[in-house]
Amino acid sequence: MTITMERLTTGDYEAIARELDALREEVSAGLGERDASYIHRVIRWQRGLEIGGRALLMASSLPPAWVAGTATLAVAKILENMEIGHNVMHGQWDWMRDPKIHSTTWEWDNVSPADQWKHSHNFIHHTFTNVIGKDNDVGYGILRVAPEQAWSPAHIGQPLYNLLLAMFFEYGVAMHDLEIDKILAGEHDEEVTKEKLRGIGRKIRRQWGKDYLAFPLLTGPQFFSTLAANFTANVVRNVWAHMIIFCGHFPGDVEVFEEERLDGETKGEWYVRQLRGSANISGGSLFHLMTGNLSHQIEHHLFPDLPSNRYAEIAPRIRALCEKYDLPYHTGSLSRQVTGTWKKIFRYALPGGTPSPKTT
Repeated sequence: MTITMERLTTGDYEAIARELDALREEVSAGLGERDASYIHRVIRWQRGLEIGGRALLMASSLPPAWVAGTATLAVAKILENMEIGHNVMHGQWDWMRDPKIHSTTWEWDNVSPADQWKHSHNFIHHTFTNVIGKDNDVGYGILRVAPEQAWSPAHIGQPLYNLLLAMFFEYGVAMHDLEIDKILAGEHDEEVTKEKLRGIGRKIRRQWGKDYLAFPLLTGPQFFSTLAANFTANVVRNVWAHMIIFCGHFPGDVEVFEEERLDGETKGEWYVRQLRGSANISGGSLFHLMTGNLSHQIEHHLFPDLPSNRYAEIAPRIRALCEKYDLPYHTGSLSRQVTGTWKKIFRYALPGGTPSPKTT
């Protein structure tokens, strides 16, 4: 991960902005029944899988039913968080004006309150993508993932921290908007922090009440086996989401940027920062669905509020634009991106690391 300035002229940035703005307008103008049918179909499948998974867990004391129910429920939770919740809350489907599938009303199956997530993710992360000191997603406040980040002895344990973060990722996401570093430095508004904590507490109680009390109780004598199944499904969902999100931001030559980069940043420069600060994961249509189309992380960062089902079709045009302006288009297989991400986590657990020199 490097901090660089690309060799582009002011005219290049302006041209890139015009091309990408035109692409956005083209896709937006073409939205219609095909897209609406897609999201309705995914929601039906997700709800059917959740009902099926929970029905199978009515016999969760039987190992085959436990495995099948847990796996089905995990898939349902992944779909809800990745392809539905994340994208609905980005406003990708607001154009339908359906109050049930709208960024202002959707509350996802996750311990992170939707309003806090939309602030920390939609606003902070997508505005200040990979800017050290501004984007809390760079290491999630506990990991050193670039040599430009200051090292401390606490970073030695970060491979373990990352493993725990993966298993309980929804809780890391829930704490994200608190900005723990500001709390530790005494630079936070105590009342605001208390209100956020109350919101997190309410959401945790709601999720725990559903997954670890209500549904296990419905299975009667299978209470504990169902509780274990729900916990396992949540962990599977968390590990998958963590893997996909980290692979979109940290592998290979994905770059980080200095805060000074933001001074006077134009629309074209913002677009280029998204291109250089994101990575895709190659795969088939089912894989893309299960990632919430975040396997098209580059396209998502360029157009976070365009419907996710459109990312695959515009990806070749984004790649062609990158070739035209000699910009990188970071992509690779899941195994390659996972390996690259973990290499950084192990490497930067230790002091040192030489940032690549800036270019102009």
